[in-house]
Amino acid sequence: MTSEHKKYKQVKEAIKAAILEGKIAPHQKISSENELVREFQVSRHTVRQAIGELVSEGWLYRQQGRGTFCADREKQSASRDNKTIAIITTYISDYIFPSIIRGAESYLSSKGYSVLLASTNNQIEQEARCLQNILSKQIEGMIVEPTKSAISNPNLSYYLNMELNRIPYVMINACYPELSPLSITVNDEMGGYIATEHLIQLGHRRIVGIFKRDDLQGVQRMKGFIRAHRAFQVPIRPGMIISFDTEEKFSKPKKVIRQMLSSNSERPTAIFCYNDEIAVQLFDVIRDLNLKVPEDISIVGFDDSHLAEATEIKLTTVKHPKITMGEDAAKLILEMIESKKSMSDMESIVYTPELVVRKSTASVKH
Repeated sequence: MTSEHKKYKQVKEAIKAAILEGKIAPHQKISSENELVREFQVSRHTVRQAIGELVSEGWLYRQQGRGTFCADREKQSASRDNKTIAIITTYISDYIFPSIIRGAESYLSSKGYSVLLASTNNQIEQEARCLQNILSKQIEGMIVEPTKSAISNPNLSYYLNMELNRIPYVMINACYPELSPLSITVNDEMGGYIATEHLIQLGHRRIVGIFKRDDLQGVQRMKGFIRAHRAFQVPIRPGMIISFDTEEKFSKPKKVIRQMLSSNSERPTAIFCYNDEIAVQLFDVIRDLNLKVPEDISIVGFDDSHLAEATEIKLTTVKHPKITMGEDAAKLILEMIESKKSMSDMESIVYTPELVVRKSTASVKH
């Protein structure tokens, strides 16, 4: 790709992004050629090439003697018989996500809708690219899992512009609190509470909690962990809460637990993990240290994923509805589309968690 080609693509994508974020409204005049040349530090030919393509693709239109304007894509969308729902998740092929997607896709296809699928890899920049790509197409609605939902998100304007253009969306697993959107979630705080309660009732007093800090699920599960300790008047010892970011999930939990279990001081007798994926990683660490689950240490996961029964020790875990969540998200989005209901006319869904007790937890040894 030549330097000039890269430049015209950058100009084109920047204008499209401004339209999708609502910075340029339908029928609003865009900057002049001279202004765009100065803004992007490119040649007039580069600007003309970018605008020419945006006009031919229906993003802009020209009026002789007046300039170039933003097209009304809502009217374009209404004029097309296009039954497509976008699904954006943090991951597609990993962990519990195939089940969630399968639930949504199955229901949508039974109603004659097709699915446009994308993943953010739990990266904010990738979420912006996904939104730009999907909103460039004609969609009826969107099911989306927020990216790093515990962190202030710079992509909120895309969702606000969707609302402006009456494109309904439903958030799953978490939501962006600033938007207060229609959402489908598990009561993660209660899940953290019942998992910790189970360990305390088995006599454990030195319980480690491992939580993801850049997603609201992790924040809420930590709240439940702390609340259960307070309810049973069990103090949380220093260093017993481990938090990690998305980028650390394959390294930090294992490293810190290895250090804790190798220490000569009183080691923990139980661990509550953010999810089953983390719990299964820790089985290897415990085995390497010649310790046994649950004889030496009890472990509880979260999500009741396929991993919970894929190891030699079947994992005690908190149930996640998975397929049901996907189906319910599909039902909600279609109800909004077909009945023309707004988010304020509908109620979010919060599932009550359930503890599935298997073989990875036992009464503490005295």
